Amino acid sequence: MGFVGAGYVAVRHVESLARLDGVRITAVTDPRVERMERFARLTGARSYAGHEDMLDHERLDAVYICVPPGAHGAPERTAIERGLPFFVEKPLACDVTTAEGIAELVRDAALPTATGYHWRYLDTVERAAELLADNPPLLVLGFWLDRPPGTDWWLRQDQSGGQLVEQATHLFDLARLLVGDLEVLHADAARLPGADGGEIHRAAMSSLRFASGAIGSIAATCVLSHGYRMGIEFFCSGRTVTLSERELLVDEGVRRWVTTAQGDPFLREDADFVDAVRGGPSQVRAPYAEALRTHRIACAAAAAYTGAKGEVSVRG
Repeated sequence: MGFVGAGYVAVRHVESLARLDGVRITAVTDPRVERMERFARLTGARSYAGHEDMLDHERLDAVYICVPPGAHGAPERTAIERGLPFFVEKPLACDVTTAEGIAELVRDAALPTATGYHWRYLDTVERAAELLADNPPLLVLGFWLDRPPGTDWWLRQDQSGGQLVEQATHLFDLARLLVGDLEVLHADAARLPGADGGEIHRAAMSSLRFASGAIGSIAATCVLSHGYRMGIEFFCSGRTVTLSERELLVDEGVRRWVTTAQGDPFLREDADFVDAVRGGPSQVRAPYAEALRTHRIACAAAAAYTGAKGEVSVRG
């Protein structure tokens, strides 16, 4: 494996790949030299000045692309040109156009791909899917109420795409996975008073309608000093089902129980990608084409309040 990007999420994948037999990380590139050198010391990988240089000099089986949203596009195209399967972290890009172009190339090349929607690999999400199949929700409410991550690019709209695209995309993805096709009806957002016009909106929300007839909303803010609440609630007949990254809560009034998530979703998604690269039957839960359907929804919400080009009501 080679890595484009050596930040926190890249190291998280390294930790799980180290637990898989026969996987070696042999190359890395990152514009931050100190971070790249730390990654190289951790893994024994060789360091390169850029992704093209790395892919020109290494004989890789696959590549992980763990870069900020605004840096997507070129690494994926280079990997596809060389016939390399790739794992890409979410979101796929800041915009829809870049991701759509990559999706076309992936389809034509028929390469194994995977994306970082690791919530799909939570055992609690699997259990929620069973509960919702028997009793589908009529109302869906998602929340990502948090502090800003400590990265300089995150507060720039042209680098992160905004909070709905960069973080709450996990909630849009779960809504699609567990309830079905949906569209964005309306979205709005607010800035902090006096904030630089180039910064992202610090609060945003979108109104959704599902093909099933259910309605919902996704709300996000990054004005807090701590991670307060990140999860999604499903309101069904006589029952609520609430998911976070750590647990599943089911409340039926007279009966209420909590199930803690077990296992490592990063390990599960990385193992599925490695199996696909080795040529086995693909069990990847979010290949690039599937992730694009979620990305369209998140970008439609962002377009509604940023004035970006594109349809506001996009079904995915």
